[in-house]
Amino acid sequence: MSVSDGDIAFAVDLFSDLGHLTTRKMFGGMCLYHDGTVFALMSSEGRLYLKTKTPDTLFGQTTDQFHNMPYYAVPEDVLDDPASACDAARAALKVLV
Repeated sequence: MSVSDGDIAFAVDLFSDLGHLTTRKMFGGMCLYHDGTVFALMSSEGRLYLKTKTPDTLFGQTTDQFHNMPYYAVPEDVLDDPASACDAARAALKVLV
């Protein structure tokens, strides 16, 4: 299974307030970049993850980790709120760059 164009469009739209975003498909999923920095990935099942070392701080709750990588699932309530999603992404990017 691989991510659909619709899944990718959803993720790009969700984080559109961040500014210039690019994507790259890989391993059935995709990575999402902001100004060349990977800050999110979407698994081949279409689940969205943000890169962070502090998921409890980022989301205010514990979420599933993507394998042993520093990516944590974006909670459903955040997926439904682009402002919250962008706030979480900004917090993640602040630490990454």
